[in-house]
Amino acid sequence: MTVRKIIRFPDKRLKQACVEVGPIGADIAAIWQDLDDTNMSLAGNVGLSAPQIGVLLRLCVVDGSETRDQVVRMADPVLRPIVSEGTFWSAEGSPCLPGVMEHVERNSRVEAEYTDETGQRVTRIFDGLWAASVQHQVDHMNGKLFIDKLSRVKRDMAVRKVTKRTPKGRV
Repeated sequence: MTVRKIIRFPDKRLKQACVEVGPIGADIAAIWQDLDDTNMSLAGNVGLSAPQIGVLLRLCVVDGSETRDQVVRMADPVLRPIVSEGTFWSAEGSPCLPGVMEHVERNSRVEAEYTDETGQRVTRIFDGLWAASVQHQVDHMNGKLFIDKLSRVKRDMAVRKVTKRTPKGRV
């Protein structure tokens, strides 16, 4: 399909909660394909959510495989942390915040319930990099950025770094 333009911080859409998708149709399949194509065009990226391309729907793609050929398409995901598995520190970045990479504490294992590309509601357990990516994408769909999980000092430094890199008048 199409590689879409990534919206950049401080675009207000990145702070908005997305709406549920509901039934899966050709329009949703097309957005998923665009998300996948866009994600694949970003070196080292392991996931992308619809709000990152300016679409305020609860859609994302994740692929934490080494070969980046096991993409999972999710609509309306609901996460349940598996608390007994603990947490870990995940090095995270976002094409919405170019040049910013920070460590964020994430649940090391999560159970996700979501609608897949066939329209079926499925439940799957994700761990490690997969779990971090799923949580990161759900945060995006909830209007949260990974920098929101940082201390105030680190968040302010990240914002200044991104703001310096953004040409005047361009969001």
